[in-house]
This record gives sequence, structure tokens and C-alpha cells, in this order.
Amino acid sequence: MYCWLKGIILGILLLVLSGTAYAQEISKEQIKGLDEQVQEIKSDVLSIATELNQLEEKLLYPSNTQVAVFVSLVSGETFRLDSVEIQLDGNPVAHHIYTFKELEALQKGGVQRIYTGNIRSGDHDLEVSVIGKSSGGGDLQKTNRFKVNKDVGPKIVEISLASQSITLKDR
Repeated sequence: MYCWLKGIILGILLLVLSGTAYAQEISKEQIKGLDEQVQEIKSDVLSIATELNQLEEKLLYPSNTQVAVFVSLVSGETFRLDSVEIQLDGNPVAHHIYTFKELEALQKGGVQRIYTGNIRSGDHDLEVSVIGKSSGGGDLQKTNRFKVNKDVGPKIVEISLASQSITLKDR
């Protein structure tokens, strides 16, 4: 009788162990499926966030009043740009202190959007102040004033910086 009971217990134990192994296989497959679903959800969330950012920009900056100001360095410039401050109609609208990586990107031909905002049609005063170090190590501080004419539709202004000058490319 004892052997018979021992056999039943051993049989039940084998069934339980095989059931756990089967459950582990199912859960590994379920985990794989869940991981794929999580990746799909992440992708969906990122695309929705991109769409929301585009809609937000359209709502906040309608094309008939939008102005965008970009900063670039003249090709071959070696001065170290520390900061740029922009005033529009006497109001400060942008101030940026540059990191080494940002400066490196500008020196390689990159362009930075420093300001996006709304202005009415007509003439506007734009003041650009630049602080940096010349290639010789001396302090560099320049300020230029420009007139910008805003028509109906979006306005793009590019500020091109050099150690000796600040120029405006009106588009």
C-alpha cells in the first residue's frame, strides 16, 4: 500500500512539475507578445506627441502672424560664441548661452531656431547682441539693430554671425 501511495504522490508531483514548465513556456510567449505590444504603444505615443506638437505650433503661431528667428555662423568662423540675446520692438524675446556641442554644431554649418513668436504686419525693430571670445582670446561684444518688415504670412529671419559683423538674411 505504501508503494502504491508513493507512486500516486510521484505521479502527482510529475504532473505539477510538467504543468509549471508548460506555464513558464506560455508566460514567456505572453511576455514576448506584451513586449511587442508595449513597443507598438510607445511608437504610437511618439507619433501622437509629434502631431500634437505640430498642432500646438499651428495654434500658438498662426501663419499670418508667425515670425521665426534663426542663428548661424559664417562659414570658417573660429571665434567662440558665448551667448546671443534678441530684442524685438524693445522687448527681450530670446537669450541663449551656448554649450560647446551647440557651438561645434553651428561651426559645422548648423542653424539654430532661437525664437518663434507672433507679430503684427508692418515694420519692427530687431536688436541682436552677441557675446564671445575672439580667436586671439580677447573679449568680443557686438550689437546691431535691424528693421524687419512683416507681411501677411510667416516670416523667417536668419541672423548670420561673424567675429567682425552681424548680418541679417531676411526671407
